[in-house]
Amino acid sequence: METVKVTRAGGVVTVTMNRPERKNALTRGMTEQLRSTFDAVAHNAGDRVLVLTGEGGDFCSGADLSDAAAPAVGDLASSLDWVRALGDVALSLHRLSKPTIAKVDGVAVGAGLGLAIACDLVVASTRARLSMIFTRRALSPDCGTSWLLPRLVGSAKAKELAFFGEILDARTAVRIGLVNRAVTTDELDAQVASLAETLAEGPSLALSTTKALLDAAWNTSFAEAIEREAECQAANLAGADVREAIAAFSEKRSPRFGRS
Repeated sequence: METVKVTRAGGVVTVTMNRPERKNALTRGMTEQLRSTFDAVAHNAGDRVLVLTGEGGDFCSGADLSDAAAPAVGDLASSLDWVRALGDVALSLHRLSKPTIAKVDGVAVGAGLGLAIACDLVVASTRARLSMIFTRRALSPDCGTSWLLPRLVGSAKAKELAFFGEILDARTAVRIGLVNRAVTTDELDAQVASLAETLAEGPSLALSTTKALLDAAWNTSFAEAIEREAECQAANLAGADVREAIAAFSEKRSPRFGRS
């Protein structure tokens, strides 16, 4: 059985982690397949939005240390290689220039939480349970969580979540800024589909530049941000999407971005 499934429809590519018997825990093979999938999406013009989810009612329970390819206890070199592979997946997902949405049901813990918050938006069901579970397993953060978490919830809250490995429900996760929306399990598919379809029908260059500007804000001075805004806006103004937006406004119709 493929451990990662990929489907495409209307500019939305859905990537499903597919090990439901292990709550979609990440094996080395899965990390390699996920990274190659994200890289392929980055270069496929027809893929306008990516949705990441898990099979069987869970998002991802983190790294599977029982995997045959997992490092042996005491083997520093193989452990370093394993954790770097997890980080490479999160980095590939975070760097994707197209909008990304995590559709979270059930557990999203450890590296699974890392993959969720590496996406631009997180929509979780009220069944979802999220945790920086690492210290409960005598581990420290990986899969980008040490960088992503403080940017979402602030340094003090990030330390609290990381130190204690508290299990959060979706509504609490929304309240602290970890998750964008919490919906019932029955509403989850429709809510994510609506967001993904709206983004897929949007102006791809403007969405890409908007994502790049916001992601760079943490490491950019105000003057540098102003200059980057000018460069991005000039590219938008010179592109076809702006002409289509103006024409649609004049003709009192919805714009058709990137569609023949």
